[in-house]
Amino acid sequence: MSRKSLTLSAELHEYVVAHSTPLDPLARDLVEETWAALPRQAGMQIAPEQSVFLTILTRLLGVRRAVEVGTFTGLSSLAIARGLPEDGQLICFDISEQYTSVARRYWERAGVAERIELRLGAAAQRLRELPEEPTIDLAFIDADKPGYPAYWAEIVPRVRRGGAILVDNTLRGGRVLDPAGDETDSAIVRFNDLAREDDRVELVVLPLGDGVTLARKR
Repeated sequence: MSRKSLTLSAELHEYVVAHSTPLDPLARDLVEETWAALPRQAGMQIAPEQSVFLTILTRLLGVRRAVEVGTFTGLSSLAIARGLPEDGQLICFDISEQYTSVARRYWERAGVAERIELRLGAAAQRLRELPEEPTIDLAFIDADKPGYPAYWAEIVPRVRRGGAILVDNTLRGGRVLDPAGDETDSAIVRFNDLAREDDRVELVVLPLGDGVTLARKR
């Protein structure tokens, strides 16, 4: 038995993906279009195994009301929406009309557009439009890293007891151990410390993709 999680080589990552439920043709089209059209930004897209994880977790938790901060071209929102029941709702917050226009096309193709509401603008402000009552079942944060504390502050009180919050890129390729003056890496270090000390949640940092913090509201 290992005392630590594995660091995935490229070959082991391929094995993980090959032995997980595969992306369907529509999701693969979205991945390929994103890399072809936006090669410099495509690294913002979640990994294939994260997409499968999001759908399974949404179904396991019986999520009916979800929130996403940072939609990009829509792979994560597509994954969450596919895990919702027909009357479920996902509210997505993003600042880019360009990127989310791709997402909208794939939501339509997947037949989940009715479950998704997109709100463009600064998420730290627009999140305050949500009801203050704790009604959110699942939240996914994957946006600008310095903004994470502000998003966390708005989302945690609005998540129901037993609900889940996922935060992406919390390992930063291992650079959280030595941010070396990089502001984005340093922002994640500060956020990770903040989340760890928040007694409203219990959490674990998973070595999934670039690191995913999974928190459960107490």
